[in-house]
Amino acid sequence: MNARIIAKPVALALLALAVTTGLSAEAGKTLTWGFAPGPYSELFAKGIKPGLEKKGYKIVVKEFTDYVQPDLALGNKSIDVNLYQHSVYLADFAAKHNLSLSPVISVPTAGIGIYSKKIKSLDELKKGDVVTLSNDPTNLARGLRFLVKLNLITLKKDVSPLTASEKDIDGNPKGLVFKTLEAAQLPRTLDSATASLVNGNYALASGLKLSDAVVLEQLDENIKNVIAVRTEDLGAQWVKDIKEIVESPEFAAVIDNPQNIFVGFQKPQWLTEKQKAAKK
Repeated sequence: MNARIIAKPVALALLALAVTTGLSAEAGKTLTWGFAPGPYSELFAKGIKPGLEKKGYKIVVKEFTDYVQPDLALGNKSIDVNLYQHSVYLADFAAKHNLSLSPVISVPTAGIGIYSKKIKSLDELKKGDVVTLSNDPTNLARGLRFLVKLNLITLKKDVSPLTASEKDIDGNPKGLVFKTLEAAQLPRTLDSATASLVNGNYALASGLKLSDAVVLEQLDENIKNVIAVRTEDLGAQWVKDIKEIVESPEFAAVIDNPQNIFVGFQKPQWLTEKQKAAKK
């Protein structure tokens, strides 16, 4: 019998099975996800992975130890997708490393917190107190903007707040001493420094709670974390499936479950608006 005659009914049967069971057209495909330390691998495991597996995908997870390797791995195709960074960092890193990477959708995000074992209020900060913050350019500038909003520093007038470094601090009324180092190391400085600006993922990874912060950053939309893929893959069915799952009621239920660690995460605008519309 002609192989084509057999293949056509089989293909139609598989298509019907996918429709009735919710399987994706790319069922059986392996998706390798990359994460930096912190809560986003857990957000994936509870809110995204189950939906992908229902659609027939096989999942592999790779954990990295810093903010650099997940994007390099995405660029060299050793992973398919990552979740750990905001869109400003993604764009800056991709441009500097000549990578073609793009965001798919933003997700609920834990902001920077000022943590301390020595003070309970910013009013207690005094001259000579050491404050540590991230040394990567994007998050350093973000941390400085946070300090500006808290009236702890001012920046030189001719400096872009998106590219500012500690050298651009113009006013420091409390006489604080700022030290920068790798973001992952910041929680360890709390035994010696007076305070530290710790990114939410590293705070949670180190055992800190968002509620432990002296003060939490209010996130602009462009520094809420995104799922990122290679730009060439944006039109792929598996990317569309990821977006569909993140936009689903099941994902929102995971975020809103008080038994999960995502309490205090700041929701992206699209999710906030969607939930408001659903209540009307």
